[in-house]
Amino acid sequence: MSRKTIMTNIAYDTQRRCFYVTLYSGAAGTQKASRTVRCYPTLEQAIQALEDFKAGKCLEAGQPAQDLTVGRWLRYWLEQVVRPSRSASTTHGYTMIVRNHLIPGLGTVRLRELTAIQVQKYLNQKQAAGLCANTVRKHHGVLHNALEHARKQGLVEQNVVEMAVRPAATHPVHHYYDAETMQRLFQALEGSSIELAVKLAGYLGLRRSEICGLKWSHVDRYEKIITIAEARTAVNGKAVDKEPKNNSSVRRLGYSGLTDLEQILEQQWQKRLREKEAMGSRYQDQGFVLCHSGGRPFQPDYLSNRLQRLLAGKDLPYVTLHGLRHSFASIAHSQNVPLFGISKALGHSSTATTTQIYMHLFDDTHLSVVQEVGKAIGEAGRQHA
Repeated sequence: MSRKTIMTNIAYDTQRRCFYVTLYSGAAGTQKASRTVRCYPTLEQAIQALEDFKAGKCLEAGQPAQDLTVGRWLRYWLEQVVRPSRSASTTHGYTMIVRNHLIPGLGTVRLRELTAIQVQKYLNQKQAAGLCANTVRKHHGVLHNALEHARKQGLVEQNVVEMAVRPAATHPVHHYYDAETMQRLFQALEGSSIELAVKLAGYLGLRRSEICGLKWSHVDRYEKIITIAEARTAVNGKAVDKEPKNNSSVRRLGYSGLTDLEQILEQQWQKRLREKEAMGSRYQDQGFVLCHSGGRPFQPDYLSNRLQRLLAGKDLPYVTLHGLRHSFASIAHSQNVPLFGISKALGHSSTATTTQIYMHLFDDTHLSVVQEVGKAIGEAGRQHA
């Protein structure tokens, strides 16, 4: 037999060279107990998984966990609180921060003994190691959320993360186009595989995930209306379909009058019909607007990478798909479109969100205000001259 027990609930498979952990939910040896077996590449990971599982059982049973560490609590919180209630992309992001940073930095500290000084030292060290301020703020947010849940469960008296000072937020550098440069981009990419994606971002301000998630069932080709109702993103290299970012992200956008967008959408629809007829059952029809020949939908990273490869051979400034969304906001503002309208078109939950994200694009507002005040004062002076 290739699998040998090396300690209670842990066995080693000599052929597969991995460790198997047997986990019992309920009372072991009874009919009510459910048995789960998990595989780990190292003994250390197997032991850690078993200890975390035991700690989780104590927590679920309401038993005090005097020796509960920050690391064990974070793993329990991820599995029992975050994973069931958050999207796959959010869960993946939290997991990367917990696994790669928080546990190595604070995991061995007992949860009840964690201090604000230790948290502050951790944040300072991460920033000194080269992480940007906004990333360190995310670490602060994840740890705060985890400890807040522990506080509500009565595991700690207070959330010490609240007493640690997180670094000030920094505005990322965004590259965006004006209307003239946007038109040059459209012309340069005419006929390319990502022409439609670029125009959806530039004309309608769609997020990359919304472009990848767009389906024909949400395109009214007769009324010229696109409904944003689904999103498709990449999590750990795999495409994941999900709901839009928030309730405000579900919106209807008309494209009537955008002649080139109307034409390319119709061309894409006719191409789909021709391929379905030619390929029959071999056509992988999943209903996506953006797809390769044969129906296979674009991976989100494909669009981004393809855009950069095409831009490399053009006399155009650097920009990303998300930068085209920024360009949409900037051009709308330059045409005196009210902030409320821009916010609705972008799918933001409030105008405050739009202002916070795009203030750097709207900085010329103060210039017009100053000019108007100066103009009024000058006219008043001339009247009294």
